[in-house]
Amino acid sequence: MAQRKEAQLSRYVMIAIGGALGSILRYQVATVVQSRIPAGFPYGTFVVNMSACVIMGFAMTLLTERLTLNPNWRFLIPIGFIGAYSTFSTLEYETFRAVSEGAQYVAAANVAGSFVAGYGALWLGVLLARLLF
Repeated sequence: MAQRKEAQLSRYVMIAIGGALGSILRYQVATVVQSRIPAGFPYGTFVVNMSACVIMGFAMTLLTERLTLNPNWRFLIPIGFIGAYSTFSTLEYETFRAVSEGAQYVAAANVAGSFVAGYGALWLGVLLARLLF
């Protein structure tokens, strides 16, 4: 029982370390990019999201297909670091997995549903904030 709790704690520590590093890097990358290309389009966020996809693809391929590492690396890199850097890459990775497994309808529903529901949820949050405060 104590060993199980210790393993869970180490997972949370790895997620926290990765999350701290990922969120700091996200801020730095987005700020640097946006300051160099001032325009109406959110280039900073776009660069963060696209680079997160590259990092997610690279990391998950190494962690699942190429290397045999301690499972804590999965908590540190994809969940903690990349998760804090950008959740867009997780959406893309899960969509990729669905397509790879022949579930094209699931992939399409994930993309369309995330976009439409996400926009609707954001709109609802704005509406609630404006109504309540």
